[in-house]
Amino acid sequence: MNEKKIQETMRSYLRWPLMLSLLLAAVNLHIYTLDNQIGILMTIYVILYIIIAVLLFFYKRKALLGDLVQYAIRFNRTVNRLANDLDLPIAITDWTGTCLWCNWQFTKLFCTGMTRRKFTIESAIPNLSVKTFPKTIEENSEIHFHTEENYYKAVIQKVNMVDAGQEIQDETASPFVLSDNFYVFYLYDETEIVRYIKENNEQRLDVGLLYIDNYDESLEPVDEVRRALLSALIDRKINKYMLKIDAITKKLEKDKYIFLFKHKYLSELQNNKFSLLDEIRNVNVGEDVSITISMGIGTQADTFNKRQEYARSAIDLALARGGDQVVIKNKDNILYYGGKSIQQEKNTRVKARVKAHALRESIIAAEQIIIMGHQLPDVDAIGSAIGIYHIAAALGKPAHIVVNKVTSSLRPMLAMLKSHDEYKSDLFITGETARSLMTDNTLLVVVDVNHPSYTDEPGLVELASSLVVLDHHRQAGESFQNPTLSYVEPFASSTCEMVAEILQYVGEEVKLKSYEADALYSGIMVDTNNFMNKPGVRTFEAVAFLRRSGADITRIRKLFRSDLNEYKVKAEAIQNTDIFLDHYAISLCNANNCESPTIVGAKIANELLDIDGIKATFVLTEFEGKIYISARSIDELNVQVVMEKLGGGGHITSAGAQLHDCSLQEGGEVIRKILLDMKEEGDL
Repeated sequence: MNEKKIQETMRSYLRWPLMLSLLLAAVNLHIYTLDNQIGILMTIYVILYIIIAVLLFFYKRKALLGDLVQYAIRFNRTVNRLANDLDLPIAITDWTGTCLWCNWQFTKLFCTGMTRRKFTIESAIPNLSVKTFPKTIEENSEIHFHTEENYYKAVIQKVNMVDAGQEIQDETASPFVLSDNFYVFYLYDETEIVRYIKENNEQRLDVGLLYIDNYDESLEPVDEVRRALLSALIDRKINKYMLKIDAITKKLEKDKYIFLFKHKYLSELQNNKFSLLDEIRNVNVGEDVSITISMGIGTQADTFNKRQEYARSAIDLALARGGDQVVIKNKDNILYYGGKSIQQEKNTRVKARVKAHALRESIIAAEQIIIMGHQLPDVDAIGSAIGIYHIAAALGKPAHIVVNKVTSSLRPMLAMLKSHDEYKSDLFITGETARSLMTDNTLLVVVDVNHPSYTDEPGLVELASSLVVLDHHRQAGESFQNPTLSYVEPFASSTCEMVAEILQYVGEEVKLKSYEADALYSGIMVDTNNFMNKPGVRTFEAVAFLRRSGADITRIRKLFRSDLNEYKVKAEAIQNTDIFLDHYAISLCNANNCESPTIVGAKIANELLDIDGIKATFVLTEFEGKIYISARSIDELNVQVVMEKLGGGGHITSAGAQLHDCSLQEGGEVIRKILLDMKEEGDL
């Protein structure tokens, strides 16, 4: 309370004896009515009482107030001394953050080398700025920060000067007055608590699964004695690597392992980028044969079951992306390591036959089929869609293909297909029309894409009760949720190759027509860049099947002839190509005059690979307000990893991404920065 209030309270306290004298006088008068002699005696005592009360009021008042003031001074000094000597750092600032007072503990910890007068709280503790101050008196702000050695929690309280009702003095007893509000900072040392939390987190067990990607394919040609030695060598390398991180390792099958390790070792594994991948890859199996492994690690889950579930999802994702990599999954995100080698093609077609039978059953169970590719569908997407359409038609099911925008490169093929009377006028429909056709018993087949947001009509995915996914791109973080059938083969050259294999096993009643074979053949030819990019044994087997079905290379070649304007755009882009870091071609292609800028960009990226010394090419084109990037390589850089940093994806040698809200020049700088960062991290 303030001084005026104290004085009023003291006056009231000292007036009470005088006020009681009035009561005694009234009693004295009443006694006179009873007995005069006693009344006279009572009057003498009342007069004596009044004299003493007056003397106390006038003579003892100053002495009493003086004693109270002295007590208050001693109490204030004691409180100041205790606050100053308190182990808890305390500071008081005004509304601008200027420090008005702080105790010695605050000075010792945060004000070393600075004057105690007129410094801001932010200069002492950068984490505590005016923005962190509480807005009202009722709320307190809590800020956690750390110095080089210690961790602290700052509790900030707002105090109103009117409510406080008193002046605050600094250590020199010089008075100052605050305008409206001031802020009190209490700082608590949390170093011990943080250390215990960190230790507890580091001691938690992470769950990992390790699969040998190509165990049977790699060791099958090796003689029996050497196969046993190689198997023992791989076991030894795995166990030795796990021993370094104090892991518990259990071999589940000949090519599958499970391991448990403390979370504190995960950062060590990440720093050396899981060197076990390289160690296993370097095992000498035979000419042009190498063994690769994949790992999936689950971490940061509350239960072991959840961590095992994360690990299983991670290993499935690693295998779907082509193997030879590590995927770490937690509740917030997914991290990728490795994936630099090209996955070896599997010679067995067992999987294709199983998927073909499963696709047949799904089509038979549906009332109608909707087939959809990616945005701005290319020849591979339409060719594979035609293959699925033919299967549905052969099984007596109505089917439609979603195409929202027809590009110039796609128009000749669509015109060729529409020219045949076997196809109905509603073969190709828009996404809006497809939405109106969707029912509970409609099967949605997605081809040539495994990102839901990249499909030609993403809304259809949410409406579909049954979903089939066929794709040859390496899977990234985003994927379809619970598809009825998923067939993703990263080693395949194209989705058309996969569909051509399925056609051979889906049923005897399915017989391709020649122009349908042309469409599938075209998709393979375009995605392999005329069989120069990633063709395998099964690619040529699929092509042979299509040739037997009537595919004609002459007709196909006529479908892909381009106009003169496109050649000029390609020539200008190649002429203005920038060679970055001596081996990486970056070209900004102004293809606004072309009907299909993205297709032109992809062609330029492929052609730039023919230049000697070029390890990878990146061609940027602008289309409909977005920057499209086409990335290509031969075998010296995993362009999928580069594109994934931009939210895209694809294959090791062929990938792409989209950029929003930037220009071609800014997109080029983004590519340069990523390549520089990868070079510093040793990934180039």
